[in-house]
Amino acid sequence: MRDETEDAVARGDSRAGPPLPGGVGLSRLQVYDWPGAENSDGICGGTPHVHLACAEAYAVVGGSGAVQTLTTEGFASTRLAEGDLLWFTPGTIHRLVNGGGLRIVVLMQNAGLPEAGDAVLTFPAQILSDPDAYRSAAALDPQDPEGSARARRDLAVTGFVELRRRVEAGDRAAMADFHEAALRLVAPELPVWRERVESGPGRELARTRAHLDALGAGDVSHLSSAAVRRGEQRPAWGMCGRLLTFPGSEAVRSGRP
Repeated sequence: MRDETEDAVARGDSRAGPPLPGGVGLSRLQVYDWPGAENSDGICGGTPHVHLACAEAYAVVGGSGAVQTLTTEGFASTRLAEGDLLWFTPGTIHRLVNGGGLRIVVLMQNAGLPEAGDAVLTFPAQILSDPDAYRSAAALDPQDPEGSARARRDLAVTGFVELRRRVEAGDRAAMADFHEAALRLVAPELPVWRERVESGPGRELARTRAHLDALGAGDVSHLSSAAVRRGEQRPAWGMCGRLLTFPGSEAVRSGRP
């Protein structure tokens, strides 16, 4: 579910605050330390999921753990420790494992689209095939956000474990089946995603090109609108842990908008 700020950003509404440099998304993440359910693999960590259009990067700022990934090339587990930087491209199913106090700064393409729609959780196949069942399983209960976040994590781990078994058994259709199911779930949102990209990073790219053109012509007038901005943090229950998101920023000192 997107909030009003995210809708405003997608529309290019300046009241949502100016975008972060380059129109990227940024969140601080404290990875869940809940042990997995008894019917899963029991590992402490987040909810396995995939992004279809966006790359994402993890900058580890504390603790230790790993990120498990699943692609058409197979399963892998990559160690994470303070100071590490890891990123991955669209189509990489990823799952954070908390080895103790794992804290991460998450950098996202496309104005934070991975946290605003471009994410499909690895629920079991029968849920992925039913949009209503998927939405119900993915939703957070406002009366019990922690309990529902934990339940959806456990359900996604169940699907992840089964998908990994298929891949490791040599089932060549396993990842293709998942990718096609994921596309069917997000297809209705693609126009909204495109608008968000064009009004966020697309607009930032156009602005930079205009600045370069102006500088090349000896015009420095845009420098008179220099400003300092402060990010506005908002807590949230994320897929992988407790989040502090930065949906916009406010002016500390500015000239013209």
